[in-house]
Amino acid sequence: MKTRKTSPTRLRALPAALVAFAAMWLAAAPALGQTTSGGTSIVNQASATYSDGTNSYTASSNPVTVTVANVAGLTITPDGGSVPTVVTGQTGVDFTFTVTNSGNFPTQVRFPASGAAIGLSGTATVTQAVIDVNGNGIDGGDTDILGNGSAVLYPASPYLARNASFNVIVRVSVGAAAAAGSTVSVTLGDASGDNVASNGSAAEVRTSVPPSVTLTGSESEAVGSISTTVENDAQLRLGLTAPAGPVALGSNVTYTWVLDNVGARAVTSRTLTNAPAGSNTGVFVVVPVPARTTFASVTPPAGVTVLYSTSALTTDPVTGATWTTVAPPPGTVTRVAFNTGATLAAAATVSNMQVVVTVNTGINATQPIYEIGDAFGGNSINASITDQSGDGVVNKGDGNADFNEPRFGVDALSATQGFQLPTTLTQVGAVLFGPSGAPSAVGPTDNNDDYTNRSVAPAAVAGLSHLDTLGSAAAVDFTNTVQNTGNTDDTFTFTAPTVPAGFTVQLSTNGGTSFTTLSGGGSTTLAVAFGASANVIVRVTAPAGTAVLQAGGFGVTVRATSGVTPASSNDTRDNLYTGFLRLVKTATVFNSTGVGGASDPVPGADIEYSIAYSNVSTGGGGAGCVDLVASSIFINEDGNAAPNNWGSTTTQLTTPAPSDSGGGTITDGNTNGAVTAATTFLRDSAGTLNPGVSRTFVFRRRIN
Repeated sequence: MKTRKTSPTRLRALPAALVAFAAMWLAAAPALGQTTSGGTSIVNQASATYSDGTNSYTASSNPVTVTVANVAGLTITPDGGSVPTVVTGQTGVDFTFTVTNSGNFPTQVRFPASGAAIGLSGTATVTQAVIDVNGNGIDGGDTDILGNGSAVLYPASPYLARNASFNVIVRVSVGAAAAAGSTVSVTLGDASGDNVASNGSAAEVRTSVPPSVTLTGSESEAVGSISTTVENDAQLRLGLTAPAGPVALGSNVTYTWVLDNVGARAVTSRTLTNAPAGSNTGVFVVVPVPARTTFASVTPPAGVTVLYSTSALTTDPVTGATWTTVAPPPGTVTRVAFNTGATLAAAATVSNMQVVVTVNTGINATQPIYEIGDAFGGNSINASITDQSGDGVVNKGDGNADFNEPRFGVDALSATQGFQLPTTLTQVGAVLFGPSGAPSAVGPTDNNDDYTNRSVAPAAVAGLSHLDTLGSAAAVDFTNTVQNTGNTDDTFTFTAPTVPAGFTVQLSTNGGTSFTTLSGGGSTTLAVAFGASANVIVRVTAPAGTAVLQAGGFGVTVRATSGVTPASSNDTRDNLYTGFLRLVKTATVFNSTGVGGASDPVPGADIEYSIAYSNVSTGGGGAGCVDLVASSIFINEDGNAAPNNWGSTTTQLTTPAPSDSGGGTITDGNTNGAVTAATTFLRDSAGTLNPGVSRTFVFRRRIN
């Protein structure tokens, strides 16, 4: 290939590992385009549903917000791309690159002067390189980046929007000396990959950030590469079979011809200049009548036309000889031509073309009869190709390729032993007071701290987080059981010695028909027969503004005191909870992009969201205590449910996979299937959570 020493095009050798590197880059890169604008606030708030076995509740985490930084980004594709294979001598081969603003704000793209960004390897020449302004290929309205005397900034106005693209076309002519199987490669830019920091080299294609933009990191440069393989064009191979002999003088010799296209493209037509119209254009096999023989006959395969010539063998069979479709007298025929058709497809064959000649008599039999034929056609770039039978050379010419104490009484004795003098007994009052149906319940330490845990109605805390308070007062009714364990009928007095500030405690002894206020020093009484039990209803009301999801809840101590023996009393605790499954959300940024600091939330950085969910109720009591066990827990992370917007601004990572420290099952909330990169809604089927237990649900998203 001839190379102009003064060419304005700087031809650089294509890096040997560029194609492999590009493939590796694409596999490793988090994303080629920044789909979230700089300055965007990414908000994440989790929600959960759970049950206390009867009611279903909802809760929300605190929201966390991450603001996206402005980061420049540039990609040029393809990387290791290819164009259809070419052939030797082919001109106007276009290598088209797509340049994309993969940053997160509008910018310009800078191309250096004099085509310095264009690299070429292989036997070829760059003839044009343009920005395809109107998107219709190279024409007069494009911007030259080959012969440009100074750097080009494109577009002028408006700037290239984020994720927007334009094409650059590099036009190449393949050299006449390009060998089949060789490669012609073109690069645009000289970066080590896409979205890399600009190093200021003379050959870089990079962003040009507007002065109004505060940039995190540096300008970004990119590189694209495309190659093509020079393939074999149409290739003719002409074969001949003939009897080895000896044959007698005066006998016939049959020559059988077979024509193959062993190239990668179809053979096109040639035209015999001096032949009848309609039969003069096609792919031809031209067979001379050997010296010292006379033409006898011809047998063509089906669909093949035969032409004859009487012109001297010294004339060119294509341009000089005269041809006819009518057979002349046998003794005058000097050549026979087989028109095998307008084209001959790649790997196609035309066989069994036979010509019979008669060996003349009266000749010197010591000299053999020689025969050699020629095939004529064209290739994909309209060059003439030929092959000659038996020469061992194909395509000669231009072608190429989740304790009940026992009851004792006197009545039973009198019934069997007759009249007995009455004997008075010492009356002793005793009481047990505890959760519904369990007055003898024992708490974590004794029978004065047994408890009943209940939560406000689900509607009172629907969707609230631990940072919220009750919007209005909320009441919870507790059923407690009092048991007369003394030896006589008794009347018990109920008081509330412990009441949270602002709370109201009332008690009903008639099944809720009326209530007496205990908070503030009030009391009420209830008569309970010897050995009997009774239920009371304790109504605890939390005022508006009470903290939601308070650890340990709000404990109310209710006391039952014997009227017979005032020193005998028993306490039970009625603990009101304003919801009991608390979700605390945190976010940690991991930035390994090389742009900004290690915790800068730049595009491509990872945000690890951690949802610590805990059952804030207390437990530890014995039999009869009433716990709040969170069951049927589903934690929902819906990136597209307001106020969340992380579903559209980040991409799910599956490595590391989302996890739950308690072994909850995490699925795609939209499909109920496995979590994938396309997931925008994660659901943690966390199962059951006992009082005081905490777990953590963690997942990572990558900022687009």
